[in-house]
This record gives sequence, structure tokens and C-alpha cells, in this order.
Amino acid sequence: MCRNIRTLHNFEPPATEDEVRAAALQYVRKISGSTEPSRANAAAFERAVEVIAAASAELLGQLVTSAPPKDREAEAAKARARTAARYAA
Repeated sequence: MCRNIRTLHNFEPPATEDEVRAAALQYVRKISGSTEPSRANAAAFERAVEVIAAASAELLGQLVTSAPPKDREAEAAKARARTAARYAA
């Protein structure tokens, strides 16, 4: 359920609002145990996503590093190589 949560820090270009919100949504789905809330829980679910997205964006804005920014395409290629090696057996 939460495999779509990706590292968002130290990339060039920086993470977008959509990427931060998608990670927050996956987090809320994981801890709530449901991918789609009932109507009774929809408002609480959406509020949680918004609060977590805001906290995540604040965190990303405050983090500092001396490492050079990572390239999204290079990181995606590494992930594909790891997946190919894992499932090649």
C-alpha cells in the first residue's frame, strides 16, 4: 500500500506539491488501513492528508545537506536495476 512513498529530499528540481501530497496520501492510507475512507471518515481522512502534506513540505524546506542534489532519472534507473536483479532469479 505505501510503496509509492518516495524519498523527496535533495532532488533537483525539488519535490512538487503533488509529490508531497501523494506521499502524504499513501501514509494516511497505510496507517488508516484503507485506501478509500467511508463517507463518515472522509473529512477526517482528507484533513489528515492535508496536515501531513503541510508538515512534510515544512520538513523538506528546513532540511539541509552538504551532498549534491540527486538526479531523478539516475535514481529511477538505479531502482529499475535493483528491481530487475531482485526478480531475475
